Amino acid sequence: MAALDELMSSLPIGDIAKKLGVDEATATQAVEQALPALLAGMGANAQDQAGAASLQKAVSKHDPALVEGGVNLADVDEEDGKKIVKNVFGQNTDQVVQALDQKQGGGAGDLIGKLLPILAPIVLSFLAQQFTKKSAGGESQGGGIGDLLGGLLGGGSGGGSQAQGGGLGDLLGGLFGGGSGGGSQAQGGGLGDLLGGLGGLLGGGKR
Repeated sequence: MAALDELMSSLPIGDIAKKLGVDEATATQAVEQALPALLAGMGANAQDQAGAASLQKAVSKHDPALVEGGVNLADVDEEDGKKIVKNVFGQNTDQVVQALDQKQGGGAGDLIGKLLPILAPIVLSFLAQQFTKKSAGGESQGGGIGDLLGGLLGGGSGGGSQAQGGGLGDLLGGLFGGGSGGGSQAQGGGLGDLLGGLGGLLGGGKR
């Protein structure tokens, strides 16, 4: 997940914390929850052709320069971010925010809700940058946005016993408190319901 670490390191956590009115540790924890959720939501939408095409178009409209040399928060268009979040999560945006809030132990809902529109344009600019790097390196864009997101989320070259049948489900299992549970089938509980409704919850965006 080197690329994901690269994205994290480009974020101005201090500025984000000030903007949200929290300390840096709280901001970091919130970003660590919200960022993979955004990527996973985009990945879920990219599972079908129309969703992938829509996301690819959105990525092409974002300038990679935003994430080069570290992000300047003043350059982030939060109104654009709100639209992106709505397009990614659709009518399930509030449910996603609540799920992330619970993962943090509650009380962070408003924080996550404010954070997602800040992160969304940054993520699209980062994806645009990754595509630029691939084409500059002579790599074919192959499977396009779905493959790129799969690689970022650890579902790409997946070795080992971990990611059976797509790292996305495993990632979401961990993200939303699946604990050490095992197999790719979520057992009982809220996690089973959440993953069972994955197409709705995280793939609920506009295609």
